[in-house]
Order: sequence, then C-alpha cells, then structure tokens
Amino acid sequence: MFEFLIAKRYLRPKKGNIFKSLITIFSIGGVAIGVAALLIVLSVMNGFKKDLMNKILGVNAHLMLLKFYNEPIERPDTLISELTSKITELKGASPFIYTKMLIKHNSYVDGIVVRGVDQSTLPLVSNIGSKITLGNFNVKNKGIVLGVDLADKLRAHIGDTITLSTPFGGTKTPFGYIPHLQDFILNGIYDAGMYEYNSGLAYISVKDAQKFLGIKGVTGIEFTVNDIYKVKEIGEKIILTVGYPFRTTNWIELNHSLFSALQLEKETMFIILVLIIIVAAFNIISILIMIVLEKTREIGILKAIGVNNKRIKKIFMLEGTLVGFIGTSIGVFLGYILSFLLKKYQFISLPSDVYFIDKLPVHMQISDFVIVAFSAIIISFLATLYPASKAANLDPVEAIRYE
Repeated sequence: MFEFLIAKRYLRPKKGNIFKSLITIFSIGGVAIGVAALLIVLSVMNGFKKDLMNKILGVNAHLMLLKFYNEPIERPDTLISELTSKITELKGASPFIYTKMLIKHNSYVDGIVVRGVDQSTLPLVSNIGSKITLGNFNVKNKGIVLGVDLADKLRAHIGDTITLSTPFGGTKTPFGYIPHLQDFILNGIYDAGMYEYNSGLAYISVKDAQKFLGIKGVTGIEFTVNDIYKVKEIGEKIILTVGYPFRTTNWIELNHSLFSALQLEKETMFIILVLIIIVAAFNIISILIMIVLEKTREIGILKAIGVNNKRIKKIFMLEGTLVGFIGTSIGVFLGYILSFLLKKYQFISLPSDVYFIDKLPVHMQISDFVIVAFSAIIISFLATLYPASKAANLDPVEAIRYE
C-alpha cells in the first residue's frame, strides 16, 4: 500500500536526528507503559474480586433461610427434606446457630462470633474443613475449632481447654443473669485466608450450642445452589414454599457494599490510567506535527505529482496509528508477562488485617485486554486527526516555493 510505505518511511528518522528518535521512542513508550499499567491494575482488581468471592463463598453458604426477628427454626431436618425435594436448584443444606460470645484462654479474653454447625452436613455448604492447618475439624463432644489468628492471640494449642461465656444463656436471678461458662477442647486450627474469619470466628457443634444457650432449634439453614448468581430467584422460590415467618438472605445482599466498592475502584483506576495513554497521545500529536514541518517539501512534491488530500491525510493517520499500535502491542505483552509473574509467584504480600487477603491476587480477563488495546489504538488514531488535516491542507505551491 502506497500510503503505508510512505508512513513507515516518514516514521524512520534520518541519521543524526537523535531528538526526533527520542520523541518517537517516548511516544511509543508512553502508550506501552499506560497500557501495561492499566492491564496490570485491572487484573489485580479482578483478582481481588475473585479471590474475595471464593473465600467468602468458601466459608459461607450461598443462601440462608432465617425467621423474622431471628426466632429459632425448629425441626430443621424436616424443612431441609421438604425444600431440597421441591426445589431442584438447591445442592446442599446444613443447619447452623449463630451467636456472639466471650472466649477465654489463660488471661486473654475477647468477643467473637460462634457458629454451631452440623459436622456431617457442613461440607455440603462450606469448605472450612479443608482449611485446617493444625489438628482436624472435630466439633463433637465439646470440641472447638478456631481461626489461626484467634488461636495465636489466645496462645492456644491443640488439646488446650478453651472457655466460652454468655451472659444470657445462664441462670436468671433477681440481681440479673449469672453468666454461663462452658469449657471446650481445641481440636483444630484453620486458615481461611481472611483475617476477619481467622481472628473472630469459632466453630462448635449445633448440639453443644443448643445446650449451652438453652434453646431449641437453630438460627437458620444454609444452602448451596447450582448458580450463585440466581440466589435471589431461588430465595423467592423458598419463601413461596415455606411462607411467613421465614425470610432469606444471600451472599450478594450480605456483601453488596464490599463488591460495589471494588467495582467502583476498578472503574476509577481505569479512568485514571487512561489519562496516561491520553498524555502519550499528545506525544503522538507532537511527533506528527514535527514530521509535517520537516516534510513540508515532500508533501508539496507529492501533491504536485497528483496525490490528493485524502491520501496525504491517510499517510499521517497511518503513521500516528502505527506508533499507537506498536506501543499498544508492547504494553499488552508487558502487561500479560508481569500479570502472569504476579499470579504465578505471588511475590507481593499484603497485611491481611487491612486487605482481607494475604497475597496480591491476579485474574486476567481477555475482555479487559481487548477493551484496553482497542481503546489505546482509538485514542492514538484520534490524536492523528489534527496533524493529518494540517498536512492535507498544505498548499503545494507554498510548500515548494521556499524550499
């Protein structure tokens, strides 16, 4: 193609013209750095979202059935049998008790969340059993399982006696409640990968929790479903089946603000980093204007031999787009390589008590690479319009007269 050959020739600087060579390199490098930075940030943001979702849905179920005012659900096994037989989207179910208590070991006391679980059905709704780092997941016969950070704060080891206390499950007297204390044996320590769980969540059995709290029934029933993004519709089916006073909640509702914040941050970072590419586009405008000024005589000659304005304009549009394409290609390559290395070797650690997770997660999406590459090339193309128009509008007589 005639225009493409001329564009390549104009882009190649003359010998000794170091300044123009540097401008060209900076233009390509600016686009490459902007594209690479944008892809790495988007991949990290995707990784945060995916990793957080996997850890939340690993410990917690997709859907929960509760009663209004958190009244206990009696005969949960009957309810589970009815729902799983009528609603095919439900994969697994397990009853649970949710409460807050004081935990004590030696002189250390802290407030934590305690979950009473059915050890036989818990694997159907949670993978916490696979997160055990010491001991085993055994909550039978007054056994207790703690998170690694909570066990560290308590200075507790496998086989130690852990004391739980609740002021409202004890004996009521004219002077108030006598707190109820119960000793448990630490059978396992888990690492869920999230500081929130590791530092403030303990597991005991449903039966031990019922006796300890002096209640019948359970707080609710956890379910896993076939499609995690249809939990709202499945929850509506459950309510139609069981009716009032039952209600449902799901992982999307419980974590809506967290995932919304992550999405907003991703979009904000996209806008900020696109500005880097726009700055690089101004470099493309600069180099094209310099080429137009330098090649004024050649442009006049081309027009004199019959090359029309449209083809002149096309030469400079191709030239600027070529700079953008080369920079984008390098940026995509660098973005992929660096994201791959971050994902494989995970050499960047994070404080888990601040960022919920302990390693910088990376999840590359082909749609991000396509959108970023396309956007960078389009921005580079738009940057060529003004210089190309100036070149096309040059008067051939004036262009040659003073040369």
